[in-house]
Amino acid sequence: MMIPTEPIGSIPRPPALIAALREAAGRSRRAGAADVQAEPQPEALVDALLDALLDDAVRATIAEFEAAGAPVISDGEQAKVENFWSYPVHGAPNTAPDGFRIPLAHGHGQRMPRLVRGPFRYQRYADDYLRAARRHATRPVKQAVISPSALSLMYPAEGIPGYPREQFLEDLVREHETEVRRCLEAGAHKVQIDFAEARLAMQLDPGGALLASFIDLNNLALGRFSSAQRALIGVHVSATGWTGAPQDDAVASYADLLPALFELRAGNFYLALAGSPEPERVLRTIRAHARPDQRIFVGVTDPRDPQVESAELVRDRVLRAAEYIPLDRLGTTDDAGFAPFFDDAGISRATAFAKIRARVEGTRLAAAILGAAA
Repeated sequence: MMIPTEPIGSIPRPPALIAALREAAGRSRRAGAADVQAEPQPEALVDALLDALLDDAVRATIAEFEAAGAPVISDGEQAKVENFWSYPVHGAPNTAPDGFRIPLAHGHGQRMPRLVRGPFRYQRYADDYLRAARRHATRPVKQAVISPSALSLMYPAEGIPGYPREQFLEDLVREHETEVRRCLEAGAHKVQIDFAEARLAMQLDPGGALLASFIDLNNLALGRFSSAQRALIGVHVSATGWTGAPQDDAVASYADLLPALFELRAGNFYLALAGSPEPERVLRTIRAHARPDQRIFVGVTDPRDPQVESAELVRDRVLRAAEYIPLDRLGTTDDAGFAPFFDDAGISRATAFAKIRARVEGTRLAAAILGAAA
């Protein structure tokens, strides 16, 4: 018996790459703020060095994934130089940096770009990252993409003259569809839609109307794919509240959003469980609301905890999940990425891959037990 196991995505970047990206960001800010011509710099040489560091980081990350025995891998989001939600529009000439402010834990509060005029267009599609990763990989590679609902936050509340919100949403859904199709055509094992703003929606509007609007928008895009294609598309929602404050869970717990989440027309769901304060409630909610055509990947390692789980602990978490989820619909994953912001220092690369090895081995141990009991 095989239980599929997949990563979520991000891995801490090598220190040399972090330093180079910070320096590149600093140069960009200084150039943007300068009123006079800056001292000439060998930009082509700088770009070539940064590209080499990015490629080295992708190659090293894939090698470490494969050395950990992971049957499905990712590029660790090493090359997403901005962040996991605004990478498609980085550098867009019709945006300003003062958009919707997203409150994040540990001082990571950042702003979305603000769209200042139409039309909305991606500057880069994620299949670029996938194709680069597959050059180095010998295992199947999954690709994470950002949700349409996250990028919808770019449109200003006051509107844009000559570019109504309805036209923006049509363009947004088309661009997202294009990105997912390009990833599938490039050979992605799965395309994982990061729906991080689901928790934010519940915190901003506990009544659920905002979350429902996000789900409706994402379903407009998902509805453009066949059932066979949707079996290769998944959704990830982290359990961590956006501010990291205890009151986040008091407003709306993770289990509260799951019934609405399963209304998404995706074939796979990557759900946090290892770090949950109420795992049994989450599992009961999954059993009650997940549809028969949806595979559930439960989190069995907690990236927020620097303590590395043992394979035996992972095994026990899988066995508990199997009491609620049919084996033919059960998978395992990590609760979240290990470094959604490239300067995170809470978890080292070594710790991240130790947790991944535990996930892979613990899943194998559980599959052996469940196979013998079948």
